[in-house]
Amino acid sequence: MSKVRTRYAPSPTGKMHVGNLRSALYEFLIAKHAGGDFMLRIEDTDQERFVEGATDIIYRTLDSAGLKHDEGPDKDGGFGPYVQSERMKSGIYMEHAKMLVERGEAYYCFCDKERLDTLKTEVVEGKDILMYDKHCLSLSKEEVEANLAAGKPFVIRQNIPNEGTTTFHDELYGDISVENAELDDMILIKSDGYPTYNFANVVDDHTMNITHVVRGNEYLSSAPKYQRLYDAFGWKSPVYIHLPLITDENHKKLSKRSGHASFEDLIEQGFLTDAVVNYIALLGWSPEDNREIFTLEELIQEFDYHRISKSPAVFDIVKLKWMNGEYLKAMDFDEFYEMAEPYLKKNITKDYDLRKIAAMVKTRIEIFPDIAEHIDFFEAVPEYDSSMYAHKKMKTTPETSLEVLKELLPVLEKQEDYSNDALYETLCQYVKDKGCKNGYVMWPVRTAVSGKQMTPGGATELMEVLGKEESLSRIREGITKLEM
Repeated sequence: MSKVRTRYAPSPTGKMHVGNLRSALYEFLIAKHAGGDFMLRIEDTDQERFVEGATDIIYRTLDSAGLKHDEGPDKDGGFGPYVQSERMKSGIYMEHAKMLVERGEAYYCFCDKERLDTLKTEVVEGKDILMYDKHCLSLSKEEVEANLAAGKPFVIRQNIPNEGTTTFHDELYGDISVENAELDDMILIKSDGYPTYNFANVVDDHTMNITHVVRGNEYLSSAPKYQRLYDAFGWKSPVYIHLPLITDENHKKLSKRSGHASFEDLIEQGFLTDAVVNYIALLGWSPEDNREIFTLEELIQEFDYHRISKSPAVFDIVKLKWMNGEYLKAMDFDEFYEMAEPYLKKNITKDYDLRKIAAMVKTRIEIFPDIAEHIDFFEAVPEYDSSMYAHKKMKTTPETSLEVLKELLPVLEKQEDYSNDALYETLCQYVKDKGCKNGYVMWPVRTAVSGKQMTPGGATELMEVLGKEESLSRIREGITKLEM
């Protein structure tokens, strides 16, 4: 068996879509699981779609995700150049196209736009595809040479027979056969001399010894044409693995409008890179034991591409948030605080101990922007209704809460130590003396100092951060509200 070699071959056309990152991740995992090599190749032959800075995004995303390539534009492994526009300078694509022309597997086409516009089109997967009528295939060798000598614009087309079938094998879908009559003579070399994406892809994969090709199943319809190219050259075709579509919660194709379509979007929304990578690994693949939390190293050990599903994978933002929350809970506190600090400072201007607040929210948030809704009361108590003091489980009412707060106020005014432990001890002593349960006392105190039903910490934790003066001020305001 030859060494497993996979490649991630993106086009620099903008942010990295979740589907692109999944392809890169699966290619990385397949290679590393087998002890093979993972290559980065930049496919920039479509100059019209080229976006300045997009190549940097590719490098940045792969590096952030931990998908270290063994070869690429910045790491020559003996198969370079690794950028298609640079490879083109060597003439590799034209050379291979002419090789097919000589074998009768391709031909020069000199048809102009006017003639092409008269040809019929067929709808394939919702797109109008021009079905070329092989007009130029009948040109004699002398006519072709005369046209070339005269500088007449041309493309080179693949010559696909009108009869018979083409069969290729996919690891997930098995053998797939297509009637040749359904296949168009696709362009291999464009009129500007650049190879088409499909042609350059095949030439590069073969000349770079790629063993496994992983891509979205939207390329299944193109696979027969790829297979015919491999057969025309007499090359062994790679292992094909076509991945299922990724849809949104409504089972529609994931779009940029959703705000979750690109890796950068998700990071900007406060998701952790490791959680995003973990989640994307599960979009179409599952381990034997249905486990969900994996480090990248664990994914390398566990990943078996035979367990990739053919069914569409649903990108569930709720599930991703849950997973991100699990990562936050497990995160080292100092690392968590470093990432949480900007969100804390954005929402808190008073001189509070932000590390203590961070410790409170760490296990309660799913993404960093959630911090805002958990800590807004530290700046000021929000408007709230006195009915909030009523809690059936705690057996509290506005009347009992008023009694508790009025009795506790002088006790807390005398209290000097406003640490959480000291305050908790004081309140517990009051509970003991009153002969009631903790919640009967803690609920009204927490309500008074926060004005919220849900808080990241208990009553005494909040008071420790707020300090004596602010805590007493809020309790007095609570008493006033209850007396109204």
